[in-house]
Amino acid sequence: MSDTKPCMNAEEAARFLGLSTSTLAKLRLYGGGPIYCKLGRRVVYREAELEKWLAAKRRASTSSRQAIEG
Repeated sequence: MSDTKPCMNAEEAARFLGLSTSTLAKLRLYGGGPIYCKLGRRVVYREAELEKWLAAKRRASTSSRQAIEG
């Protein structure tokens, strides 16, 4: 792991992904977002999970439904 802290709060994770915090909250509610941990009322994200989620969203074209490998 890099020299970043092990978990990010929702605001930090949204900034990391380039999303708004409300978009990230909607992804938690409706599904399809990155894996997160619920610690009491706190929601935290691990950087590795955010990276995995981003990698799964890679596409070669707007008509592509398959993620790009690697």
